[in-house]
Amino acid sequence: MIEENQILHDTHYGLNIYAHILRKYYPDDIVLELSGKKCKPTRNPFNANKVTLNIFNQDWIFYFEDTELSDFKGNPFDFAALYYQLNGQELLLKINEEMNLHIGEQTGFYTNKKSKVQVPEVAANLPKFSYFRCPVTNTQPNAEMTIPDVYAAIKGNKYKRQTEELRRISEPETARKYKAKHFDYVTFSGTFSKRNDVALIQHSGLITLDFDHVSSLQELKETLLLDRYFETELMFVSPSGDGLKWIISIDLKKCNHQDWFQAIAAYIKAIYQLEVDKSGKDISRACFLPYDPKVYINLKYLNCPSSQFSKSNNHETI
Repeated sequence: MIEENQILHDTHYGLNIYAHILRKYYPDDIVLELSGKKCKPTRNPFNANKVTLNIFNQDWIFYFEDTELSDFKGNPFDFAALYYQLNGQELLLKINEEMNLHIGEQTGFYTNKKSKVQVPEVAANLPKFSYFRCPVTNTQPNAEMTIPDVYAAIKGNKYKRQTEELRRISEPETARKYKAKHFDYVTFSGTFSKRNDVALIQHSGLITLDFDHVSSLQELKETLLLDRYFETELMFVSPSGDGLKWIISIDLKKCNHQDWFQAIAAYIKAIYQLEVDKSGKDISRACFLPYDPKVYINLKYLNCPSSQFSKSNNHETI
């Protein structure tokens, strides 16, 4: 027996159900663009393909409605029922099969099982990591940050000018030097007394996977968000504009940071035929903070209070 709650957990509260079905109708389009707790209006295949479909998060479920059809509204399973013409357990089994969720199967990376997991109301005990002011030669941390802090900083205008200037520089070495001098950075994997692996104070339980020179950023984003083993905590485009930063959680009780990195890198290469930047194996790896108005954050963080650091700095004066 499959439960709706299990599917909601494995499809980002139902959002990926909409994306999966809409891609059936519009395979060449970017079908959904999430901003905060709601998506931009998109085409509705059940209303003559008009851009009238609204999808929004409410109480940890993504609901839908149509701006023209007053009775066209419901939850992800209602939307799926329209497409599959199924209901009840038959519908849940179909979603599980079509989206390769593997709910009920004892499959998983390092025996990680994603079934029977309840949808979290909030993220408890937010992981913390060190923040450093530019330039990158500064190895003394200035503060601690959390995922919501970084999300707000990247989504806001703090790094917009630097990011736009960097992307105008065509000469690689000049661009590298500009980035090193003008971008603040964080060490997502933990807090440090100094940016050095041996100066680790506390591991955050996070690891950063860096993909360089990506030909289709949107496609890679959607692919990683649907990964069956790893839940995305944060995802954003790199300062250069042609790379992707993927921050996920790891369980250090199962193996250490370096072993996790080697295993994940091998998994990504085998499943997605992608190479991961090997610098991710370093616990104190510096990750520059760019401007990305479409940065993705796991919805469990959206109702979390900001840290005292980000409150005092209002996210824009970090």
